[in-house]
Amino acid sequence: MPPEHKTSIRPRVLVADDHQMLVDALKGILEPRCEVVGMVTDGRELLEAAAKLQPDIIVLDIAMPQLNGLDAARHLKPTMPKVKFVFMTMNEDPDLVGVAFRAGASAFLLKRAAAFELMEAVEKVLKGGSYVTPSAAEGQAKISLREPRAREHVAEPTPRQREVIQLLAEGRSMKEVASILQITKRTVAAHKYAVMDLLQIKTNADLVQYAIKRRIISI
Repeated sequence: MPPEHKTSIRPRVLVADDHQMLVDALKGILEPRCEVVGMVTDGRELLEAAAKLQPDIIVLDIAMPQLNGLDAARHLKPTMPKVKFVFMTMNEDPDLVGVAFRAGASAFLLKRAAAFELMEAVEKVLKGGSYVTPSAAEGQAKISLREPRAREHVAEPTPRQREVIQLLAEGRSMKEVASILQITKRTVAAHKYAVMDLLQIKTNADLVQYAIKRRIISI
Protein backbone atom coordinates (compact mmCIF):
# COMPACT_ATOMS: atom_id res chain seq x y z
CA MET A 1 0.00 0.00 0.00
CA PRO A 2 1.46 3.44 -0.89
CA PRO A 3 2.30 5.88 1.92
CA GLU A 4 -0.73 7.66 3.33
CA HIS A 5 0.46 11.10 2.23
CA LYS A 6 0.32 10.09 -1.42
CA THR A 7 -3.48 9.85 -1.18
CA SER A 8 -3.84 13.42 0.07
CA ILE A 9 -6.04 15.58 -2.14
CA ARG A 10 -4.35 18.83 -1.16
CA PRO A 11 -0.85 19.51 -2.49
CA ARG A 12 1.86 19.00 0.12
CA VAL A 13 3.92 22.12 0.80
CA LEU A 14 7.18 22.56 2.67
CA VAL A 15 8.00 26.13 3.79
CA ALA A 16 11.59 27.33 4.30
CA ASP A 17 12.43 30.79 5.65
CA ASP A 18 14.65 31.96 8.49
CA HIS A 19 12.03 34.41 9.80
CA GLN A 20 9.63 32.47 12.02
CA MET A 21 6.87 35.10 11.87
CA LEU A 22 6.86 34.91 8.08
CA VAL A 23 6.84 31.10 8.16
CA ASP A 24 3.77 31.20 10.39
CA ALA A 25 2.10 33.75 8.12
CA LEU A 26 2.81 31.67 5.02
CA LYS A 27 1.33 28.63 6.70
CA GLY A 28 -1.87 30.56 7.40
CA ILE A 29 -2.09 31.70 3.77
CA LEU A 30 -1.41 28.27 2.31
CA GLU A 31 -3.40 25.93 4.55
CA PRO A 32 -6.89 26.53 3.17
CA ARG A 33 -5.69 25.17 -0.19
CA CYS A 34 -2.61 23.12 0.73
CA GLU A 35 -1.30 20.78 3.40
CA VAL A 36 1.73 22.39 5.02
CA VAL A 37 3.76 19.32 5.92
CA GLY A 38 6.83 21.06 7.32
CA MET A 39 8.44 24.38 8.20
CA VAL A 40 12.20 24.88 8.39
CA THR A 41 14.46 27.87 8.99
CA ASP A 42 17.69 27.16 7.12
CA GLY A 43 18.88 25.55 3.92
CA ARG A 44 20.37 22.44 5.48
CA GLU A 45 17.18 21.68 7.39
CA LEU A 46 15.42 22.08 4.06
CA LEU A 47 17.53 19.37 2.40
CA GLU A 48 16.74 16.92 5.20
CA ALA A 49 13.05 17.78 5.42
CA ALA A 50 12.50 17.63 1.66
CA ALA A 51 14.04 14.16 1.42
CA LYS A 52 11.92 12.93 4.31
CA LEU A 53 8.60 14.62 3.52
CA GLN A 54 8.61 14.50 -0.30
CA PRO A 55 6.51 17.65 -0.81
CA ASP A 56 4.86 18.66 -4.06
CA ILE A 57 5.84 22.31 -3.60
CA ILE A 58 8.63 24.02 -1.69
CA VAL A 59 8.07 27.68 -0.81
CA LEU A 60 11.52 29.02 0.07
CA ASP A 61 13.46 32.17 0.75
CA ILE A 62 16.55 32.83 -1.35
CA ALA A 63 18.60 34.23 1.55
CA MET A 64 18.84 31.53 4.22
CA PRO A 65 21.63 30.67 6.65
CA GLN A 66 23.93 27.65 6.22
CA LEU A 67 22.74 27.04 2.67
CA ASN A 68 20.98 29.64 0.52
CA GLY A 69 17.75 28.82 -1.29
CA LEU A 70 19.31 28.83 -4.76
CA ASP A 71 21.95 26.26 -3.85
CA ALA A 72 19.42 24.22 -1.88
CA ALA A 73 17.22 24.01 -4.98
CA ARG A 74 20.22 23.00 -7.09
CA HIS A 75 20.89 20.19 -4.60
CA LEU A 76 17.30 18.95 -4.59
CA LYS A 77 16.27 19.24 -8.24
CA PRO A 78 18.24 16.22 -9.57
CA THR A 79 16.70 13.84 -7.01
CA MET A 80 13.27 15.51 -6.86
CA PRO A 81 12.60 16.55 -10.47
CA LYS A 82 8.84 16.89 -9.98
CA VAL A 83 8.95 19.26 -7.01
CA LYS A 84 7.88 22.85 -7.70
CA PHE A 85 10.06 25.60 -6.20
CA VAL A 86 8.32 28.87 -5.32
CA PHE A 87 11.02 31.39 -4.43
CA MET A 88 10.28 34.40 -2.25
CA THR A 89 12.75 37.22 -1.64
CA MET A 90 13.13 40.81 -0.50
CA ASN A 91 15.78 41.37 -3.18
CA GLU A 92 14.29 43.40 -6.04
CA ASP A 93 17.21 42.90 -8.45
CA PRO A 94 15.41 41.89 -11.70
CA ASP A 95 18.35 39.72 -12.81
CA LEU A 96 17.62 37.46 -9.84
CA VAL A 97 14.52 36.16 -11.63
CA GLY A 98 16.64 34.51 -14.30
CA VAL A 99 19.07 33.15 -11.70
CA ALA A 100 16.18 31.59 -9.76
CA PHE A 101 14.65 29.95 -12.82
CA ARG A 102 18.00 28.51 -13.85
CA ALA A 103 18.21 27.04 -10.34
CA GLY A 104 14.88 25.28 -10.87
CA ALA A 105 12.21 27.80 -9.90
CA SER A 106 8.61 27.47 -11.00
CA ALA A 107 7.64 30.79 -9.42
CA PHE A 108 9.33 33.94 -8.15
CA LEU A 109 7.65 36.38 -5.75
CA LEU A 110 8.76 39.43 -3.85
CA LYS A 111 7.96 39.23 -0.16
CA ARG A 112 6.01 42.46 -0.34
CA ALA A 113 3.58 40.79 -2.77
CA ALA A 114 -0.02 40.40 -1.67
CA ALA A 115 -1.17 37.13 -0.17
CA PHE A 116 -3.38 36.34 -3.16
CA GLU A 117 -0.26 36.35 -5.37
CA LEU A 118 1.20 33.40 -3.47
CA MET A 119 -1.94 31.37 -4.00
CA GLU A 120 -2.07 32.42 -7.66
CA ALA A 121 1.52 31.25 -8.04
CA VAL A 122 0.73 27.93 -6.35
CA GLU A 123 -2.28 27.35 -8.59
CA LYS A 124 -0.25 28.07 -11.72
CA VAL A 125 2.70 25.83 -10.86
CA LEU A 126 0.37 22.97 -9.93
CA LYS A 127 -0.99 23.18 -13.49
CA GLY A 128 2.51 23.07 -14.94
CA GLY A 129 2.89 26.80 -15.46
CA SER A 130 5.13 29.45 -13.95
CA TYR A 131 4.63 32.73 -12.14
CA VAL A 132 6.67 35.89 -11.60
CA THR A 133 5.60 38.86 -9.49
CA PRO A 134 4.65 41.48 -12.12
CA SER A 135 6.93 44.18 -10.70
CA ALA A 136 9.87 41.75 -10.87
CA ALA A 137 9.05 40.65 -14.39
CA GLU A 138 9.45 43.99 -16.11
CA GLY A 139 11.96 44.72 -18.83
CA GLN A 140 15.18 42.77 -18.63
CA ALA A 141 13.80 40.17 -16.24
CA LYS A 142 11.22 39.05 -18.82
CA ILE A 143 13.98 38.49 -21.33
CA SER A 144 16.04 36.61 -18.76
CA LEU A 145 13.15 34.25 -18.07
CA ARG A 146 12.40 33.40 -21.72
CA GLU A 147 15.92 33.60 -23.15
CA PRO A 148 18.52 33.71 -20.38
CA ARG A 149 21.53 35.74 -21.38
CA ALA A 150 24.77 33.91 -21.92
CA ARG A 151 26.63 33.82 -18.65
CA GLU A 152 30.04 35.35 -18.47
CA HIS A 153 32.86 32.87 -18.92
CA VAL A 154 34.32 33.32 -15.48
CA ALA A 155 35.83 30.92 -12.98
CA GLU A 156 33.16 29.33 -10.81
CA PRO A 157 33.59 27.39 -7.55
CA THR A 158 32.18 23.88 -7.32
CA PRO A 159 28.93 23.31 -5.40
CA ARG A 160 30.92 22.06 -2.38
CA GLN A 161 33.18 25.08 -2.54
CA ARG A 162 30.11 27.35 -2.60
CA GLU A 163 28.89 25.66 0.60
CA VAL A 164 32.24 26.28 2.27
CA ILE A 165 32.26 29.91 1.08
CA GLN A 166 28.78 30.57 2.48
CA LEU A 167 29.55 29.12 5.90
CA LEU A 168 32.87 30.94 6.19
CA ALA A 169 31.33 34.19 4.97
CA GLU A 170 28.65 33.84 7.65
CA GLY A 171 31.46 33.98 10.23
CA ARG A 172 31.80 30.32 11.12
CA SER A 173 35.20 28.88 12.01
CA MET A 174 36.82 26.13 9.96
CA LYS A 175 36.03 23.71 12.79
CA GLU A 176 32.35 24.66 12.68
CA VAL A 177 32.26 24.36 8.88
CA ALA A 178 33.88 20.93 9.10
CA SER A 179 31.25 19.80 11.61
CA ILE A 180 28.31 21.10 9.55
CA LEU A 181 29.56 19.56 6.30
CA GLN A 182 30.93 16.43 8.00
CA ILE A 183 34.37 16.83 6.49
CA THR A 184 37.80 17.50 8.04
CA LYS A 185 39.23 20.93 8.86
CA ARG A 186 42.01 20.14 6.39
CA THR A 187 39.42 19.64 3.64
CA VAL A 188 37.69 22.91 4.56
CA ALA A 189 41.01 24.73 4.34
CA ALA A 190 41.78 23.08 1.01
CA HIS A 191 38.44 24.25 -0.41
CA LYS A 192 38.90 27.77 0.96
CA TYR A 193 42.35 28.29 -0.48
CA ALA A 194 41.45 26.60 -3.76
CA VAL A 195 38.63 29.11 -4.18
CA MET A 196 40.84 32.04 -3.27
CA ASP A 197 43.41 30.88 -5.79
CA LEU A 198 40.73 30.29 -8.45
CA LEU A 199 39.25 33.76 -7.94
CA GLN A 200 42.60 35.44 -7.37
CA ILE A 201 41.52 36.99 -4.10
CA LYS A 202 43.78 37.46 -1.10
CA THR A 203 41.76 38.16 2.04
CA ASN A 204 38.76 36.90 3.97
CA ALA A 205 37.06 40.24 3.36
CA ASP A 206 37.44 39.71 -0.39
CA LEU A 207 35.87 36.26 0.03
CA VAL A 208 32.88 37.77 1.83
CA GLN A 209 32.47 40.41 -0.87
CA TYR A 210 32.53 37.70 -3.54
CA ALA A 211 29.86 35.73 -1.63
CA ILE A 212 27.63 38.80 -1.50
CA LYS A 213 28.18 39.69 -5.16
CA ARG A 214 27.40 36.15 -6.31
CA ARG A 215 24.32 35.94 -4.03
CA ILE A 216 25.80 33.09 -1.99
CA ILE A 217 24.95 35.15 1.09
CA SER A 218 22.98 38.35 1.50
CA ILE A 219 23.28 41.37 3.73
